[in-house]
Amino acid sequence: MATIADVAGVAGVSASTVSYVLSGKRAISAATRARVEKAIGELGYRPHAGARALASRRTGVVALVVPLHQGADLGVVMQFVRAVVTTARTREHDVLLLTQEEAAGLERVTSASLVDGLVVLDVASDDPRVQVLAGLGRPTVLVGVPREPRGLSCVDFDFARAARDAVAHLAALGHRRIGLVGATPSSVRRRAGYADRLREGFLAAAGEVGAAAASAPCAASTAGVRSCLAALHRQLPDPTALLVHNEAALPHLLAVLAEEGRQVPGDLSLVRIGAPGAVTRPLTGLDVPTDEIGRAAVEMLLERVDGPRAPEVRLLSSPVVDRASTAPPP
Repeated sequence: MATIADVAGVAGVSASTVSYVLSGKRAISAATRARVEKAIGELGYRPHAGARALASRRTGVVALVVPLHQGADLGVVMQFVRAVVTTARTREHDVLLLTQEEAAGLERVTSASLVDGLVVLDVASDDPRVQVLAGLGRPTVLVGVPREPRGLSCVDFDFARAARDAVAHLAALGHRRIGLVGATPSSVRRRAGYADRLREGFLAAAGEVGAAAASAPCAASTAGVRSCLAALHRQLPDPTALLVHNEAALPHLLAVLAEEGRQVPGDLSLVRIGAPGAVTRPLTGLDVPTDEIGRAAVEMLLERVDGPRAPEVRLLSSPVVDRASTAPPP
């Protein structure tokens, strides 16, 4: 592998002159610069990443903050991670993965200038990290929308709109008793933003169409599904439709309904909201565009790395796709 000394020898200049050509810190004559650039091309020399960072004040690295909470659906998390990493590579950036939620890790990578900016996943409605991130002075994009973004840019799926569209679909079929199989109990306890916004949108939409509604969190297990359904029935006996916002619980829910002899959609209509690929059976619902969200987060971040931009909140949406798991109530 060629070194800066090799380039200097071929170009007939000092190593410091090559460094100045690369960094632009001193004026170099056009003829000398041309010789250095010719030598670089002939040798295939590539500056060390650290040297490039010093010269450009850029690291070519973005941090992806992915706290791995208890009960997190790793399949969905990895869809976002893949989208972020793939997009970053197309923009010639590497990704540093941070899995701790504590502020110390965020402060460490920014104070040491290890990254150009941060993409932060799984943002809670009242996320304590937001205040820390706002004070770090590094470009940051949140995947999620807290109640107080504090000047940070955000991108996410419009969960409230998705819930409204799902309820409208069911109401148009005549359903007026609708239950929400919600996010995991741990997500609800820590006030995950997506869970809060979907539940609020669901209850508001049900009220607008005059439907009786109930919601309950659901652990991703057979026992969790049975507990969730029992909680829904206590609040709302005999719902005719369920809105399911829990990818990991879906296979267990379908199994429990089959064991109970309940036909979908003959006895109970189902609408799902979640990442693609959660179950093999086609179900009516809305897909969360994980690839598009991850791509948008990186693009928004790098725009802010390139220069100041006004804070932005971007909410993506998708349509209800009827895959024959909904019908008029029995």
